[in-house]
Amino acid sequence: MLDRIRGSRRSQPVLGLVFGFCFGFLLQKGGVCRYEIIMRQLLLEDFTVLKIIFTAVITGMVGVYAMRGAGWVTLHKKPGSLGASVPGPLVFGVGFGLLGYCPGTAVGAVGHGALDALVGGVVGIMTGAGLYAAAFPWLRERILDVGDFGDRTLIDVLRPRSSWMVIAPTVTIIIAGLWVLERSGL
Repeated sequence: MLDRIRGSRRSQPVLGLVFGFCFGFLLQKGGVCRYEIIMRQLLLEDFTVLKIIFTAVITGMVGVYAMRGAGWVTLHKKPGSLGASVPGPLVFGVGFGLLGYCPGTAVGAVGHGALDALVGGVVGIMTGAGLYAAAFPWLRERILDVGDFGDRTLIDVLRPRSSWMVIAPTVTIIIAGLWVLERSGL
């Protein structure tokens, strides 16, 4: 069933719009589209953003591997490299720190009327995406493929008898961290 949905060119834009709207709505309801909340996260005063990210990591990890175990999905891992894994987060972090929004929260903030997110965020996202697309051949040749480590995941590296032997402790550690944050009032 999922293969048929994924293969349907007509359903993809609709599903993208629906899931994008839901994602933005949930970001908005969680409060992480507010500049003040994001800046308080960056100042280590409010960990709402981190809590939402970790909750999403747990949900995604358990959901994907449960669907994989049921035979509903197949993983399509993408190869990685140091050249792609180091500069990207640095650029993301600089933009996040300067503007106070990440791409998802910038678009969500536009939804509640934040002009700074529209001008700095959405225009910045579009400009950055265009520059990256234009520079991609040069970047791939000189930077992105440096230090290639293939498509291995932590589960591939550890080679447990079951994926759940990595997932369960990871989820437990994240939940413990969330509990500590919540108990500390952050």
